Amino acid sequence: MASDPGYIRLQKAGRATLSLIASIFTTIMIMRATGQMLITPSIVAGMTGMMGIMVVMDDSKKKKQSTTLLLGVSAMLGITAGSFLAGNFFYIDALLLALVFSSFYLTRYGSRYFSLSMIGFMTTYFSSILNLSSNQLPWFYIGIWIGVIYAFIFNFILFQKTAANLKRSIHSFHIQSNLIFSILLKGIQERKLSPKLRKSLRNNIFKLRDYAVTVSEYINEEDVQELWPGLTPAQLRLYVFDTGMLIETLADSVQSLKKADALEIDELRRLLVWVIESLRDAEVLAENYEKQNLQEAELAVQALRFTITEMLDRDQETEGWLFLIRRIESISNHVIEGAITLQQSLDSDKPFIDDSEAPDEETAEEDSKDEDTGLKPSTKKAYQALAAGILSIIVGQLISPAQPYWVLLTAYIVLLGTESIGRIYTKAFQRSYGTIIGALLGFALARFVSGHTGLEVALIFVVVFFAFYLFTVSYTMMSMFITMLVAFMYDLLLNGITVSLIGARVIDTIAGAGIAFVVSMVIFPKKTKDKVSEALNDYLEELRNYVLEYVRGFREDVNVKELSRNAILLDQKLKTIRDEAKTLLERGGLFHDTTTSQWITIIEAINYYARHLVASSYRKDFEYPDELEEVFKSIEQKLKDNFDALPALIEGTRESQTVHRLDWERELIERLAPSRFKAQRDLIHHLYYVWRINRSIVELGIELGAEEKTP
Repeated sequence: MASDPGYIRLQKAGRATLSLIASIFTTIMIMRATGQMLITPSIVAGMTGMMGIMVVMDDSKKKKQSTTLLLGVSAMLGITAGSFLAGNFFYIDALLLALVFSSFYLTRYGSRYFSLSMIGFMTTYFSSILNLSSNQLPWFYIGIWIGVIYAFIFNFILFQKTAANLKRSIHSFHIQSNLIFSILLKGIQERKLSPKLRKSLRNNIFKLRDYAVTVSEYINEEDVQELWPGLTPAQLRLYVFDTGMLIETLADSVQSLKKADALEIDELRRLLVWVIESLRDAEVLAENYEKQNLQEAELAVQALRFTITEMLDRDQETEGWLFLIRRIESISNHVIEGAITLQQSLDSDKPFIDDSEAPDEETAEEDSKDEDTGLKPSTKKAYQALAAGILSIIVGQLISPAQPYWVLLTAYIVLLGTESIGRIYTKAFQRSYGTIIGALLGFALARFVSGHTGLEVALIFVVVFFAFYLFTVSYTMMSMFITMLVAFMYDLLLNGITVSLIGARVIDTIAGAGIAFVVSMVIFPKKTKDKVSEALNDYLEELRNYVLEYVRGFREDVNVKELSRNAILLDQKLKTIRDEAKTLLERGGLFHDTTTSQWITIIEAINYYARHLVASSYRKDFEYPDELEEVFKSIEQKLKDNFDALPALIEGTRESQTVHRLDWERELIERLAPSRFKAQRDLIHHLYYVWRINRSIVELGIELGAEEKTP
């Protein structure tokens, strides 16, 4: 079995928990050795060690190292300010609000400032409720730096070998790929695909997509060179994408061929089995790689190509499914070519030089000019957080004078990472619901283990681990474990926990979540549908650049080798659309947004076609008559006009917009293009998904109110 993509979560949650444990126990040992009985410095040490793992999000190792060390400085300043200002609630309120505002506002300058503001907020909050004396501060400083040191050790010394993660993820990707190949072989041999087999195939393909994303996250120049000298990140990324596309194409095609009874042809079935088996056995990146494995795959694909040619010559009634076989042959050959390139690079002493990753000057210039004339999103978010913070402090003083800042802490956390009203509502609800469940479980468990300090401390570490491990999976579960942590901490520090105490935290949490939601509706509100529209436009802009570049490549020398990266980016942007639209799609009955649902259905179809288009993106040397040159220009212009019309339609502009079909251009190309036997590349085959993408764009445009313009 391939290793779970959740290994990344496991590793990060494990590092955070180990850093927490090591920081706490080291600080306790130092305190006990010097005769100090304070427990709170060890808690601050653990918090710093844990946050040093979780909140450092810079884009390079060097920047992460610098930010980790700066966390110690920010935490010291927070502890100092909180202790000296603890007697004056006005100054503490002002400082906490300033830190909340800064954590959002300064993100425009980099994630580092968010990390520093966040740990400053947490330490200020913590020290303000402890009323520390000046002679206690040095022990907290020691605890802070112990936490920073352990975070640094676990992040950059003990777990610094990211190349091992890349190798492991590639290995998992191969295992998962071979598993699907084996399922396909079984399906081909069976007379009919059973529902159980189809379900298994579908679920394993979803897993493979997760594995491909995991691999892409680890691909970088340094690790690729360490593992496979001579290989480039671009080559490895393309190989992973092509393999994933081949498997998805095989799965779809085999099921369609089964329905059409095409696999009843013994020769065709034998060849498909041969192709799949040879591809499964070709361990391209294995250390003990055997070249004959890839040669076998070449022979199998070549035999399949000859069979296709014979079927075309026989003029059999294969119109409905022969395209599927041609697609399998094309993408299989594509994967083999990529694998051969990889092996040639690995065997060469000199690394392959690829300038395709160099930034496009025109794009960079456009990006530099693309400045928002209004308030930046970070500024709007900062003002939202400031308003929510003021309301939270007022409400906190009214309902929980002893712990007035818990409401503020909840509102702050709910606003993190959310923009639209729908997303904030969902997060607020999940936070409240998880807190209620966590309070019930935490109170019951804390009462049950009360007095057993060792067991209670162990449970604290367990709930911390699961809170971080499940953070990206279920925010409700994360909130539940955090509340259980609070219950155990209260029982340890206050020598017992009461219903009123844990109940107050539940009320504070619901109040803070409610304040965050209300503020998001009043101050710079971003409606969920507007955010979905924004995400749609972002997706379509990325698609526009790719499709136009692809079509231009048929008549100009365009470097399209790196367009596989666009497929990964398009998948990410599609996921953003789904996430933003989730609250609209989950509403039932009369409140269900059918319009948004239809939009997303069409976009998902477009994304499917775009992924197949990417799989042919670096084929060149097309031959066609000169008169088709103008046809390609017409295709580009109509596609450009269609893409330009969609943003205005999505935003609801009243001006009339028109969209164009490509039926006339398609007819000319299919009539004038050289046949498969006379040209090196099959032009008709490589334009198939361009027609499908444009047809879907036209349907989306008409759905949004555009008029179809006839040639």
